[in-house]
Amino acid sequence: MNDSEEQRRRFIDALQARQQAGRPAAPLPERFLAALDQMPPATGNALGVDRLVMLFADTLTIDDVTAFIPEEL
Repeated sequence: MNDSEEQRRRFIDALQARQQAGRPAAPLPERFLAALDQMPPATGNALGVDRLVMLFADTLTIDDVTAFIPEEL
């Protein structure tokens, strides 16, 4: 999806759900949202290797298996 306004709404909904669950909120990925406006229409399918590693590592958080988290960029 390359509609930045729709993606922003989805991020905000997810952040509100996190806060209601008592989990810490993350900042909105403004650089990503700005880049969406310049992205041409596209489709694709990919296996998230990091998600696969999560299964093998028996962990519930992706931060445990990634080299860096987006907030560190």
